[in-house]
Amino acid sequence: MNDAVEIEPTPAARHAGRFDASAEEPRVAAWVALPIGIAAATIGLAPWWISGARLPLQYLWESSALPEAMPIALLPFSQYTVIQIFSLLVVGAAVAGITGRALRLRGWGILLVVVGVLVVQAGATVQTARVVREGLQDRLESDVYVIGLVAGTTLSILVGITVTVLIARAPRAGALLGLTIGAIGMASWTSALLDPTRIGDGPFATMLVIVPWIAPVLTGIAIAWTGVDTVARVIAGLLAIALIWISPAVMTALANALGNQVLIHSSADVIDYGVAMFQMALLTPELALRPIITTVVVAFIGLAVRAAIARRRRVG
Repeated sequence: MNDAVEIEPTPAARHAGRFDASAEEPRVAAWVALPIGIAAATIGLAPWWISGARLPLQYLWESSALPEAMPIALLPFSQYTVIQIFSLLVVGAAVAGITGRALRLRGWGILLVVVGVLVVQAGATVQTARVVREGLQDRLESDVYVIGLVAGTTLSILVGITVTVLIARAPRAGALLGLTIGAIGMASWTSALLDPTRIGDGPFATMLVIVPWIAPVLTGIAIAWTGVDTVARVIAGLLAIALIWISPAVMTALANALGNQVLIHSSADVIDYGVAMFQMALLTPELALRPIITTVVVAFIGLAVRAAIARRRRVG
């Protein structure tokens, strides 16, 4: 008889096969990882570029100019737009991380995604800093102004890279923290997309009412995706809720302190005013409870739906 005998592979052989298959993944990912990072960072900057990318009017500008006569800048450098800069950078980084996790990138794949994000964001920072410095008055204050904006932008880029790595590679508890930071940035990103003029008169300005709900809803969904079935995930969920509570207060403090021309010449006054605004926003129930309650409710609903789906699969 010539019938072939089919031999069942051993567990070790099956494990080796899986290992060999996954070993090919970084090489495949390397072909797409760099473009993914570049595309994600570009998506993050899209609201600003779509608006025309004209540099905001500058307090220390060398000559008077109308808004439409300002030079093209890849980032909106201004003391009034620090929150927007953070959101543009962090959202792009979060998109890169989500894509990397969806494609199960590893090793070199993750590194190349990060490189792609950095190429776009660092290049935009350098170009904008050069344009701003060339147009400002030749004064010490101009140098301090540019250095401060570059330092803040660099910090935002570093936060974004952390977000990318957490979302793409960390266990779900770590990914939740990255997703939460991305959700926080998503609010200002959406606002910039719906209202590029920042004065509420665009065709989609009426949709700005959804902006305060974006971060809590997205974070609640992320908590439901993560689950609360381990200690690490419970702790990550609590930290996510804390971030959703604290972040609006931080943004309120920064926006009011840095946007106050009366105080901007005194760093001590700016800090004192910012701390006062932070405490007020953090401890005012009308401002603090809304994002917390929304996040918890959305997370509870999501966890309930997830449990119902899992139960139905077990029964089926």
